Amino acid sequence: MDDRDDPVTAESLLRRMRSAPVLAGPLPHFDPLSAGPEPGPVFADWLAYALDDGVPEPHVMTLGTTDAQGRPSARVLMLRGVDLERCAFVFASDAGSRKGRELAANPHAALTWYWPRHGRQIRMTGPARALDADAARRDFLGRRDRSKAAGFTGLMSAPLAGPEAYAEERRRAVARVAAEPEVVPEGHTVYELTATEAEFFQGDTGGFHRRLRYARDGDGWSRGLLWP
Repeated sequence: MDDRDDPVTAESLLRRMRSAPVLAGPLPHFDPLSAGPEPGPVFADWLAYALDDGVPEPHVMTLGTTDAQGRPSARVLMLRGVDLERCAFVFASDAGSRKGRELAANPHAALTWYWPRHGRQIRMTGPARALDADAARRDFLGRRDRSKAAGFTGLMSAPLAGPEAYAEERRRAVARVAAEPEVVPEGHTVYELTATEAEFFQGDTGGFHRRLRYARDGDGWSRGLLWP
């Protein structure tokens, strides 16, 4: 009998987690001492390599926010654009969603990417701001119809009565997108996080991991190594 036949307990889960491979490799090489003076190009190189190597959904990231009381929350969403020179990252949501409300209360946020195949993690932290209505309109109208319909389906982060209510709202949303292809949800908002701190973590199969941190310093950046 293997672990899959055992009752699921905290002990069996811990046993299976400890036996699961981590940073098995092969992993790419990264020399932090040869990285450039700004983090934007490093991010571009890492993301391009992940796309070229077929890493699943490398543009998907975790957004961490806090509410007015400092209570954190996090969720996974999609990178919608990047300004490499300014080290700024674009994402979208509904202003009335939990993350939208939290960003309105406290604009400081964090983005994280993790690509197990490469043993790489990227962290960007800094203030996020809502872009103008034109940016929101361009973002929304550039989406597929099914994504547009999702934007009109219910109220993001609000309680859901059940699957029947979801199905009915979805039908209405699909019909509305078909009838009004240029309409944009009132709360659809595009945000831009401008990093004040950037960190690149490269895992190593032998445990000699590398961490490189950049921090805003006036009009430029300072950088240095961190213990992993």
